Amino acid sequence: MADDDKPDKKAFYHDAQSYWENVPSTVEGVMGGFGRLSHQDIKCSKGFLLPFIQGPGATVKTNRALDCGAGIGRVSKLLLLPLFSEVDLEEQNPAFLEKARVYLKTETASRVRNYYVVGLQDFTPPEAWYDVIWVQWVMAHLTDEDFVSFLRRATAALAPNGLIVVKENIAKDEDIFEGDDSSITRCMQSYHRLFSMAELRIVKQENQTKFPQEMYQITMFALQPMK
Repeated sequence: MADDDKPDKKAFYHDAQSYWENVPSTVEGVMGGFGRLSHQDIKCSKGFLLPFIQGPGATVKTNRALDCGAGIGRVSKLLLLPLFSEVDLEEQNPAFLEKARVYLKTETASRVRNYYVVGLQDFTPPEAWYDVIWVQWVMAHLTDEDFVSFLRRATAALAPNGLIVVKENIAKDEDIFEGDDSSITRCMQSYHRLFSMAELRIVKQENQTKFPQEMYQITMFALQPMK
């Protein structure tokens, strides 16, 4: 994406917020009309995460997780709460988090400690707190500068041996500005460059499987601080 194609920062965030304010607070809404893919999404995410937290090679504890760009709490309910003792949610859209309080109102609801109503660009999670920070389909709504800044704050929020997982759409050749929802679909080279700028190393990388071929490639990155 050429510099001339990059949006004004203030408009970039304003337009994204306006877009999501008009999206229904449902699984279908937060998945952009692909709610039918939720099961396969969670299945693949679980397979990616489990070796870090279960089994003889596990190195990451399961005390606390943070769900970033949580929407209505789909990932919290189906992936994180079954695996972690406590989960916090971060989401910019207050309507989504209000729905999350209902969506998560089960026997697991008491293990949801905090609902942070704030955009990632302004969010500072508590330091040395989370074993896993899960960031899915939301980094595209950050400028490069805020992308790196958030990851540095997220790194400070990790408990010992903690892990950041980023799961995002990947453009084939170069970054693409998506005007409809005011986001940037980044290419693989850009993700690797920004992770390096945030002083994070990729300890595992896998692609989402069994999604329609016409969709973007979706990649999961497990990240830890460079040592």
